[in-house]
Amino acid sequence: MATTKDYRLGEFTFPRGWFMAATTAEVSRAPRALRLLGRDLVAYRGESGRAIVLNAYCPHMGAHLAAEQSSGEGARRVEGDSIRCPYHAWRFGPDGRCNHVPYFDGPIPAAAKLRAFPVEERYGCVFIWHDPEEGAPDYALPDLPEWDDPHWVQCDYDDLGTIDVHPQEVVDNIADTRHFGPIHGMKLAYFDDMFDGVVARQRSGGGHETMTSADGLLESDAVYTGPGILVARFGGETDAVQIILHTPIEDGRTHIWHGIITRGNAAPPSEVDRAMHAAYHATGLAAFSQDFAIWRTKAPAIDILRLPTDGPFHRARAWYRQFYNPRAKAADYQQRANGFYPTKGMPAHITDEAAE
Repeated sequence: MATTKDYRLGEFTFPRGWFMAATTAEVSRAPRALRLLGRDLVAYRGESGRAIVLNAYCPHMGAHLAAEQSSGEGARRVEGDSIRCPYHAWRFGPDGRCNHVPYFDGPIPAAAKLRAFPVEERYGCVFIWHDPEEGAPDYALPDLPEWDDPHWVQCDYDDLGTIDVHPQEVVDNIADTRHFGPIHGMKLAYFDDMFDGVVARQRSGGGHETMTSADGLLESDAVYTGPGILVARFGGETDAVQIILHTPIEDGRTHIWHGIITRGNAAPPSEVDRAMHAAYHATGLAAFSQDFAIWRTKAPAIDILRLPTDGPFHRARAWYRQFYNPRAKAADYQQRANGFYPTKGMPAHITDEAAE
């Protein structure tokens, strides 16, 4: 299992960015234990409905805030948007600070606090902001207006579990022109990459057995916003959006989720629309599982023996390194990556960026 140090990514073991923590349905009034980004965390939903994520261990005597109590009344530990420790009932607010100790009337020590993570709840997911420097978010989650459009069929996410693969290997796909044929059985008509700040974009089109448009192409516009959120929009028999989310669990281990939403003809979507969604979901999951099978079994590609006709792996890896280094250095890594990159021997999707 290769680590961040093996890939020479930078100063930090885990990257800066927004990461999937759980689905919306998984976060409730009952405290939930999470293991993400090399940390034990607790997630819960306050009485306001707000999703809150804190470091898990009470600074008093180290109890896990999601630990079971013999009374089985974990949800009652949530008071307002605060949570009580199951061991001695110290109460911590959504900012992580202890705001009440039931048996002490004096000033609460400043050290009685937990790290609180910025949380955003979007498109059926709970995302946390992780920054080794503990700075505020410096980019926004990607927009997904289709999620709230009444014509679109929302998804239940596939929890694909944890694999012993560093997320670098997953992100490499954004620049991998030549795997579409051997892995997915597609003959590409065009492919290109563009990197711009925290965004990496891949546009591709090719023949596909089931998900095609009138001209016989499956056209994809896949965008990473930060290191862990990929949103790919497809044009075919119906419009579809594939959502791939991956979060480092330990150094060299990655948890992955997958979902697809599709546009129906009716609002709300009809049974025919839902049947089409089920077919697209099955096809998309099968295609993604082909990548997944390779990641599970491959050796780490610490140094890629890159050919000029492979795709711009070197630019993608330069782009990815910005998230493993202090944000003061991010612009340097972006400068190494920013630009439009066709693959030698492969037509590009002609766009304004290409013309520039």
